[in-house]
Amino acid sequence: MRSLSILGSTGSIGLSTLDVVRQHPEKFTIAGLAVGQDVVKLAEQIQEFRPLAVSVRDEEAAKKLKTLLGEYKPEIFHGSEGAATIAAAEGSDMVVSAIVGAAGLVPTVNAIKAGKHIALANKEVLVVAGQLVSDLVKKYKVQLLPVDSEHSAIFQSLEGHRSEDVERIILTASGGPFRNTPQEELKHVRPEQALKHPQWSMGAKITIDSATMMNKGLEVIEAHWLFNMPAEKIGVVVHPQSIIHSMVEYIDGCVIAQLGAPDMRAPIAYALAWPARCPSGIQKLDLTKIATLTFEEPDLVRFPALRLAFEALKAGRTYPAVLNAANEIAVAAFLDKKIGFTDIAATVDKTMQAHEPYNPVELEDYLQADRWARDTAKKLIA
Repeated sequence: MRSLSILGSTGSIGLSTLDVVRQHPEKFTIAGLAVGQDVVKLAEQIQEFRPLAVSVRDEEAAKKLKTLLGEYKPEIFHGSEGAATIAAAEGSDMVVSAIVGAAGLVPTVNAIKAGKHIALANKEVLVVAGQLVSDLVKKYKVQLLPVDSEHSAIFQSLEGHRSEDVERIILTASGGPFRNTPQEELKHVRPEQALKHPQWSMGAKITIDSATMMNKGLEVIEAHWLFNMPAEKIGVVVHPQSIIHSMVEYIDGCVIAQLGAPDMRAPIAYALAWPARCPSGIQKLDLTKIATLTFEEPDLVRFPALRLAFEALKAGRTYPAVLNAANEIAVAAFLDKKIGFTDIAATVDKTMQAHEPYNPVELEDYLQADRWARDTAKKLIA
């Protein structure tokens, strides 16, 4: 029996994780849940899964949650300290890190220091502080298991093979809703258009990141830290069908790929049950119905966010943290209709150009770069 705490249990990854848990009550139990403001959904989860403790965004949300609870009442925490408490609390042996954005960094670090294995759905944790997190994982001897479908695919394609035999890893990208949109039309894209992903059902922020291809850029940086691969050995290919989730090419010319329906429950189930496997509930893959799989080179002119991510990875130091923070601010501004679609990457680019990088050592060094980038991006937008 594996006991789980889920950071971000009311988001798309959290809901999919709980669906896998629901299918396997003999394998998994829930020790803790952390959410933002959706206390109504959290109250439903509490009654079904009976966690020992939960956390919400603030004191007001905590008060509202108490009024919604029935007979069963777990311990309730709130704020960033609350999420960190859930992450490190006794009673769980694995933490599913699914809080969106850099907000997931501190709770995930707390979980690692508490000796919890990590099922990582929050790519920003490694984007912002990859060196720190990698060092902590080694120090505390915990497993860091990828939940992103692309990184799970690479992880599966690497198993049983020597790292020195890897020629490169190849991340696949759907291309998002604007894969064929003329570049001059992108500046007129509205949020409601960008939120219509052709393949995946995801939260608003990651859906916009997919539309700009920043999501793939963040995944490139995440792959660098997860698999100890330099930028030169990480490739990206656009694969609109989203059936091949990623590939590994070896020095002998062989390519191993992982295929499956575009459903996050598959990589979640793999991470939760690893090194075993368990049914995930996804639709079985029928290649005869798919018939055709196509691939394209990504257009770095139309989608400069991917180029910026590669540049941040190669430059290192605090650049990846700045890239991520500026992007979070710019995406929020786009969703609020304060800037245009193409202004997202432009804001990130200008923020990176204004940055004076340094070598981060402690957690606070990374957080300082994150705060600087947010403030700078907000000023640029204003």
